Amino acid sequence: MFVAANRFRVIPEHCAAFEQAWLTRESHLHELPGFLAFHLLRGPAGADHVLYSSMTFWASRAAFEAWTRSEQFRRAHAGAGESKPMTLGPPQFEGFEVLQTLTPGGPA
Repeated sequence: MFVAANRFRVIPEHCAAFEQAWLTRESHLHELPGFLAFHLLRGPAGADHVLYSSMTFWASRAAFEAWTRSEQFRRAHAGAGESKPMTLGPPQFEGFEVLQTLTPGGPA
């Protein structure tokens, strides 16, 4: 499994708009082979930003990389950067290979 995460430092007065943009967007992730799950997370507030993270779970790194080359990816990111900035800088990408998974029923 592969986890693709993006960290966003959102300017506090733009948090509602940032969340609304994510929660109402048209997602095409479910159309891609290997897509497992997506989570949008809100984290701690700092002096100048609120931390958010988007996490997408894929069956493999290859499935994630196929997403980044897909028409669905291009559609999902078509308007990025066109509106007033809501964040302090661009998102920070982090990719992770899953080494271990524990579930309530035991190791997966």
